[in-house]
Amino acid sequence: MDHDHKRAKSDIPEGAETTKDPVCGMTVAIAPDTRQAEFEDQSFHFCSEKCHMKFEGDPWFYAVGRAQECKKAAPANVQYTCPMHPEIVRDAQGACPICGMALEPVVPSDEPSDELTDFTRRMWISAAAAVPLIVLTMGEFVGLPVRDWVGHQTASYLEFVLATPIVLWAALPFFKRGWDSVVNRSPNMWTLISLGVAAAYIYSIVATFLPGVFPEVYRMGQGVGTYFEAAVVIIALVFVGQVLELRARERTGDAIRALLDLAPKTARRILADGTEYDAPLENIMEGDRLRVRPGDAVPVDGVVIDGRSSLDESMLTGEAMPVEKGPGDTVTGATINKNGSLVIEAGKVGADTVLAQIVAMVSNARRSRAPIQGMADRVAAVFVPAVVGVAIFAFVMWMIFGPEPVLVYAIASAVSVLIIACPCALGLATPISITTAAGRGAQAGVLIKDAEALERMAGVDTLIVDKTGTLTMGKPKLTDTVALGDVSEADILSLAAALERGSEHPLAEAIVEGAEAQGATRQEAADFEAITGKGVRGTVGGRAVALGNTAMMQDMGLETTQAEEKADALREMGKTAMFVAVDGVLAGIVAVADPIKDSTAQAIKELHAQGLRVIMATGDNARTAQAVAATLGIDEVRAGVLPEDKKKLIDDLRKQGHKIAMAGDGVNDAPALAAADVGIAMGTGADVAMESAGITLLGGDLMGIVRARKLARATLRNIKQNLFFAFAYNAFGVPIAAGLLYPVTGLLLSPMIAAAAMSLSSVSVITNALRLRRVDL
Repeated sequence: MDHDHKRAKSDIPEGAETTKDPVCGMTVAIAPDTRQAEFEDQSFHFCSEKCHMKFEGDPWFYAVGRAQECKKAAPANVQYTCPMHPEIVRDAQGACPICGMALEPVVPSDEPSDELTDFTRRMWISAAAAVPLIVLTMGEFVGLPVRDWVGHQTASYLEFVLATPIVLWAALPFFKRGWDSVVNRSPNMWTLISLGVAAAYIYSIVATFLPGVFPEVYRMGQGVGTYFEAAVVIIALVFVGQVLELRARERTGDAIRALLDLAPKTARRILADGTEYDAPLENIMEGDRLRVRPGDAVPVDGVVIDGRSSLDESMLTGEAMPVEKGPGDTVTGATINKNGSLVIEAGKVGADTVLAQIVAMVSNARRSRAPIQGMADRVAAVFVPAVVGVAIFAFVMWMIFGPEPVLVYAIASAVSVLIIACPCALGLATPISITTAAGRGAQAGVLIKDAEALERMAGVDTLIVDKTGTLTMGKPKLTDTVALGDVSEADILSLAAALERGSEHPLAEAIVEGAEAQGATRQEAADFEAITGKGVRGTVGGRAVALGNTAMMQDMGLETTQAEEKADALREMGKTAMFVAVDGVLAGIVAVADPIKDSTAQAIKELHAQGLRVIMATGDNARTAQAVAATLGIDEVRAGVLPEDKKKLIDDLRKQGHKIAMAGDGVNDAPALAAADVGIAMGTGADVAMESAGITLLGGDLMGIVRARKLARATLRNIKQNLFFAFAYNAFGVPIAAGLLYPVTGLLLSPMIAAAAMSLSSVSVITNALRLRRVDL
């Protein structure tokens, strides 16, 4: 029985006992043959076998009535878009109304392509008809003079019988798309193919059934020559090209399909009574407790509530080193649990998970357009009318200056021009490369927001990076507490920690954790105030306490000259020194060090090798920043900068003619990320930073920028190759098809060879783009 939810309640017999299907919510009449299942001493009835099987897969979920609450985890309806015209989005497979190309899923899936199945069938039938047609027309060249055996007129009738089903049935999608292109006033390759095939077929019909309308010179002793075999071979070859193209285009989505396959199909749910069972992933809801066993993939984003283990996050971030996880730590869906057993509480499920958002971002990038595509778009806009014009011109020239039989030569050249021209090669040159690059980047932990960001990244010459969380681990540790007066080190640390409990800054967390580790007295702060770029202040135990940099102390009217000497000694060791003032008196210094990431030095070396100038812009003190820069070999340091200063720095560099990429991870970096030619958000940072950026690095370190730069340059190089090939192909192919070489060589390009060349042109562009799947990042 099909799963039909359109049945009305009136279909249920009057007076029949009814119940609700726990899966779909339909009203079901209870009858002896109604499907049913038992669970915890309850009977449930179902409208169809599909609902029955769903219930059996997760009876608890449906029995407690959670099915109707699980809307957001349900997969959205599949939508389809055109790779050349992303503004076209449809709810079903079909052809693009602008270019006639087959629409493909917005998010690649494993569902078979109806178009590929249909075109494959039509291709084989066309090929089966093409073989006897070629034998009939060209058999004499290989010792099979079939035309002489059966007679010219009979052979022509046989050609008509073989060709007509192919032209009127197999090629029907071509003519439909060609007609749509005329109706929509968007001429495309199908316009040209339809004109070429129709011209060859109609001419051949007239030549077969009305040979008397042609002068004697066209009859060549027996009858007027036909192009039935050319029309059918053209159709077969176009189908070959379309099938190869559709298969190749499917491969551009392999990276996204691989990402989707990372998520397990089931999750082990733990019920309140401790019972565990494997439930379908789409039935998992926020708040569910799940068991993640060793070797299992984490099913959804969540928080560890019990157990300890290390997780392999390389599939999402590209980082090979496992990450330790324990109670309170967040875990990401699709990462692999290495050894211990974990119990997690589901947080984000369905479309809200990190994996789903990655897939969405990659899908959006696939549909975006790069600026370099503009030139191809301008050419494509006039391409088809120009080709039709060339075909008409070639026809007229052959009719005027061509040898006898001039009409045969004129039709052959016009049809060849129409068939060989390939606007699709131009249109596909950029989007197919962007599609492949976006998927390859996602596999390496580099998420591309749009094609423009990728193109701009290839031309960047200056990289601005923040220090904390970008060059460093972003997890600073308290290293020193220095008393400058009567207040003891223990009290200074206690007062500083009380203030910093109200701050979300990484340095604040380091001070709080350090104070707790050293057993400092816990106190609470009142009247807390954060002063951007300077520090914090408040009241602790009735005492006015301020913690911040030199600028903050000077704003308070405090003399820091002597204290600066001690602070500078700490800064020269790469530590961040902060002053503590108590009741208007400078009382001490607390110092924090943020370890440099292991990969940072190598990343900067590789960025230099790629020709990038690296500038560190940080709010930290100049001595601390210089110490870090000297260790890493950074070209320039801008220390003590406020968030608005980073944006000004970018504006100044742009005026000097530089192309700037900015990497950051905090909310305060968002303006600078948006102002840069390319904003790069470190995946460990704030959501607002990712929204402002064109590229997001899941790994959160500079090696991701190295990978992004390599990918961008490889992609731009690939796009230029595709555009060159497409332009060169059409620039040489169309004049040759028109007969430009005939006066020199005496040869005219056959329409069949033109069809083969046209079919291979788009396939060549796609094949070249697919090389990006193997680019070394």
